[in-house]
This record gives sequence, C-alpha cells and structure tokens, in this order.
Amino acid sequence: MLIGVISDTHGLLRPEAVAALRGVEHILHAGDVGNRAILDELREIAPVTAIRGNVDVSGACAELPATDVVELGGRLFYLVHSVQDLDINPVAAGVAMVVSGHSHKASVQVHDGVIYFNPGSAGPRRFTLPVTVGFVTVEDGVEASVLELKVK
Repeated sequence: MLIGVISDTHGLLRPEAVAALRGVEHILHAGDVGNRAILDELREIAPVTAIRGNVDVSGACAELPATDVVELGGRLFYLVHSVQDLDINPVAAGVAMVVSGHSHKASVQVHDGVIYFNPGSAGPRRFTLPVTVGFVTVEDGVEASVLELKVK
C-alpha cells in the first residue's frame, strides 16, 4: 500500500504536490491545512485523513480533529500536528507510525519500534527549507520517505 503524507499547506496546494501524490491509495494531512478546498482537491486523488494545525483556527478547517488515528494496510497511524503535543503512548497503543508536521522540517526517526514521520511542508516556503511531501509504503513492514518538490 502506498500512502501520501502532506502537511503545512497553509492554504497553498502546489500543482507539484498534486502531481507527486497521484497514484497513492490514501493521503494523510498532518495539519495547517489553511483552506478546506485543499482537502477536497486531495480527495480527488485518494481518500484523506486530516487533522487541524495551529493555524486552522477558523472556518471549516477549525472543525477538523486535533488528532486522529487511522488503520491502513493493517497498521495504525496516529496524526498529531506538533509531535510535542503527543498525548498517547504510541507503543502501548500499538501505533506503527506517528505522523506530524508543524516544524516544516522533514524527518524520519524510530523510537522503541515506532516511526515518527514529519513530511515537512508542502505549502509556502519557510526560510530556506525545502518544499516536500512524504510517502509511506506498507508491505511486510512500514517505510517512510521524503520527496523534495521542484518548485519556483
């Protein structure tokens, strides 16, 4: 199973991100959506699980849950915008991956057998950080990767 992971769009869904995500079976959005229309456009590609971030304080995005859990490919994925706000014990909960955003910095780390994945930011460029999306492959195990988008 191939899962697309995106975060921190801040109201901007780049065509490069849409193109990169084509072909995934599910999309996880780790918050700071910025505009509900982004989720509608992503749903044209695949089903979407999305949470709100710290900028999603009004409108339809404010109604998104602060955290969510979804089972994909027989594995549990826990979404929280800032990993600093993690409110569960992922090991005890049987979570395979914690998906977060907020920092705009892509990272893949493993702690106690749980993958902590931040796909970085796909929205407006912040400082000199790259514009990125992530992918998760669920087969015999779970693997995460980051793709830097070539944007202007």
